[in-house]
Amino acid sequence: MVKGFYHYLREAWKKIDTSYESPQWHRLIEWRKEGAVVKVEKPLRLDRARALGYKAKQGFIVVRARVRKGGRRKERPNKGRKPSKMGVKKITPAKSIQRIAEERVARKYPNMEVLNSYWIGKDGKYHYYEVILVDRNHPAIQNDKDINWICEERGRAFRGKTSAGKKGRGLRNKGKGAEKVRPSVRANKRKTK
Repeated sequence: MVKGFYHYLREAWKKIDTSYESPQWHRLIEWRKEGAVVKVEKPLRLDRARALGYKAKQGFIVVRARVRKGGRRKERPNKGRKPSKMGVKKITPAKSIQRIAEERVARKYPNMEVLNSYWIGKDGKYHYYEVILVDRNHPAIQNDKDINWICEERGRAFRGKTSAGKKGRGLRNKGKGAEKVRPSVRANKRKTK
């Protein structure tokens, strides 16, 4: 079987080259100098963007988001604790960094809806994601039968409806052991027996 362009593009991103003077090395230097949320002309990982619903047509835009690495930066109490009770290390948010990136982009572009996002790189301080946004009021989107369902959606990123959001809510698992995750953990707690 003949392998196409997207196959090789996908393989290249499995083990990205970040060595000295490589294209990714130069990209990361440029990205760090730019803002935290930057609109880009076209997706860097075309195969991933297409798999997540991107189309090269009016109404779609791609935005690069930068989010800090690591857990919560908690200040160390200056007295009255033993070190294990300081509550400084291993304090992490309940949401993934990718979900935080999607939410920040959604706040920056309130007239658009987050479709999905994917990872594009990391350096010593930041993770970088590309977020696909859709203009739900654009005629090209409203007339496209593949994507016009998004015209009825509001706040997908904040409700955990994107791919990263569903993963964080435990919706990738089915069957035994996943009984209490649908429709959401909170909704399942409220159910009366």
